[in-house]
Amino acid sequence: MRALVVGALGQLGRELSSRLGDELAWAGGRDGLDVTDEPAVFAFVAQVKPDVVFNATAWNRVDAAEAEPERAFAVNAHAPRTLARAASDVGARLVHVSTDYVFDGSSPRPYAENDEPRPLSVYGASKLEGERNVLATGPEHLVVRTSGVLGRAGSAQKGGSFVDRILAQARAGKSLRVVSDQTFAPTFADELAEALLALARSAARGLLHVANAGSCSWHELAVTSLRSAGIDAPVKAIKAAELQLPARRPPYSVLDTSRYLSLGLTRPRDWRDALHDLVGASRG
Repeated sequence: MRALVVGALGQLGRELSSRLGDELAWAGGRDGLDVTDEPAVFAFVAQVKPDVVFNATAWNRVDAAEAEPERAFAVNAHAPRTLARAASDVGARLVHVSTDYVFDGSSPRPYAENDEPRPLSVYGASKLEGERNVLATGPEHLVVRTSGVLGRAGSAQKGGSFVDRILAQARAGKSLRVVSDQTFAPTFADELAEALLALARSAARGLLHVANAGSCSWHELAVTSLRSAGIDAPVKAIKAAELQLPARRPPYSVLDTSRYLSLGLTRPRDWRDALHDLVGASRG
């Protein structure tokens, strides 16, 4: 497999690139390829001639997207279509990463791939349009929805991952207030990367959900992170409405991963086990 990783400077892109070895044909971020520059994307993909293109780019500043929808749609909706078309032109497959925020959170059970998306935010709407653009381009492409990605590299757009920020604030003696009425499945970048690589080497096509096992609220994630780090600090549970953020989040966005598991691929671990390893690595 000859692979091209777009968005390699992010936490997921770094994990993908580090695992590809000799299969990595090219990896870059904003300085290497502007995914919103359609002619440049077509020319570059034609030059590299990959078998698989991994799109790990995203404009995931959820609240900022409410004020800058054009930017969100340029990166999250239009760029995936360009990448899919460019991949198709050279006989390659695009593996595109999407989000649980395409759902409104009203489901009483984990969301399956065929559940109707109803995004609550500009970010969610832009990611949903990106999914549809990729899938409309050709049957060979793959869209993988995931949720709450956490990694050792953190998120440059957000100043580190949620776990990084919670630990840093606790160590600085700051008071912690974390939302307790949003439930999701934390997903760890290293295990997500392994899943994406396995899917790229399989015959999987279309739309799939991948996330670590189990679910929790952001408050439970914060408390468990502190416990894993050996930090004794109180965390006040608050309602999402108290933050008065510009963008609405789904109150429940756990993804049903049955279709992925039916392929016989490695199951991502329970989020608590993966979190323990992540926090331990940051301490070591």
